[in-house]
Amino acid sequence: MGAAKDELGRAGEEMAAGYLVGEGMEILARNWRCREGEIDIVARDGAVLVVVEVRTRSSGAYGSAFASVTEAKLARLRRLGARWLAGQFQWFASVRIDVVALDGFAGTFSIRHEKGVF
Repeated sequence: MGAAKDELGRAGEEMAAGYLVGEGMEILARNWRCREGEIDIVARDGAVLVVVEVRTRSSGAYGSAFASVTEAKLARLRRLGARWLAGQFQWFASVRIDVVALDGFAGTFSIRHEKGVF
């Protein structure tokens, strides 16, 4: 079960990255890690740094993908975004946290992109 979940997560991140690029964003990093955690996708949307949490669900048995993002996770992403930014020599006008939620049924996924969730 763990391998299937990991595979679903990787597939979701691929779909999310492709979607974000299609929306005009530039992917700066994927699966960036430090000892406090991981950022799924770091992107640039014009002059804005975007920290992206990707959630993928293959069914609605445990609720929607978007509903699985907790306030604690969003707070951690804010801290992680600051850590990522501290190691950069790039300028950004602002920082935003987005969630890309993918809910699937029978191999077809719908994408919900919520900007500035925190």
